[in-house]
Amino acid sequence: MSEVTINTEWLSDCSGCHIAIVDLHEKIMNVLQAVKIQRCPVLTDIKDYPKATVGLVSGAIRNEHDRHAAIEMRKACDIVVAWGSCAVFGGPAGAGNIHTPEEIVRAVYLENKTTVSAAAPSSEVSPLESVVSPIDQVIEVDLYLPGCPPHPAFIFEALSALVEGRQPEVNRRSVCAKCKRQMVKTEVTAIKSNSEGIPDAEQCFLSQGYTCMGSVTIDRCLAPCPGNGVPCTGCAGATMQILTEPNRDIRTEIAERMSRLTRIDREAIVLSLERGAKSHYSYTMASSMIGKKPTFHIKKWIEDENEDYEAGGLA
Repeated sequence: MSEVTINTEWLSDCSGCHIAIVDLHEKIMNVLQAVKIQRCPVLTDIKDYPKATVGLVSGAIRNEHDRHAAIEMRKACDIVVAWGSCAVFGGPAGAGNIHTPEEIVRAVYLENKTTVSAAAPSSEVSPLESVVSPIDQVIEVDLYLPGCPPHPAFIFEALSALVEGRQPEVNRRSVCAKCKRQMVKTEVTAIKSNSEGIPDAEQCFLSQGYTCMGSVTIDRCLAPCPGNGVPCTGCAGATMQILTEPNRDIRTEIAERMSRLTRIDREAIVLSLERGAKSHYSYTMASSMIGKKPTFHIKKWIEDENEDYEAGGLA
């Protein structure tokens, strides 16, 4: 087999996906023996895009530089992997789609006491695009590897498969499939914030009135958060059922399950999830599979929340 070469690039993200490679620990030696890493922002000072077998692209398309970098990676690489939830779905940067670029620049740079106007987009700083986009809205993608960051087990499997010339092993299970908590019917009557009380270690969070997104989130993490007492926040992105079926939605799916497991009214749960939509949809709202759903009305939800707040309806 000819040598497998790898280029990596990060766009608008936190660099966590690149750092996750180190989490392979001793397995990284197997990877490094099988491939040649050519371009990698955290390891090399190479600015151009040499020809490569595989391109790992993390981050969303947020500005003109991101678009240019993604296009150059596509030209240089035989196989392009959307690496991490930002590349696959748009990630937390997708919350910017609720606002105009002008509003963001004004709030973040021009009217923010912790920044200076010189840091705002200009002829020297790449301007923001009109919307945040997953990379497949700009270039063709061959393999999707969601996660924030993807668990080392999934990274190793994907890289091994590419090196060996086979299809990676994939599954469509949710985070719940790896969670050991038990769904039980309870007499809980109120939704709890994640900072309220100490959850029972054996019961499903939904049974206890805590908002957990494990049942609507694809497993690319092996459920470490629920296993350590923290409700899932959906960082790996929505399950295929949510993404591919127009009338299935994160908030209504969670509300249906929680209302069956507790005595909390279904509509009260839906309303709570709508009020926290910036958090509950933060990893996926830039994806057209979520952002363009007929059931997704985040701007209206935010307007309703603001009206309730001004009327004293929110604590």
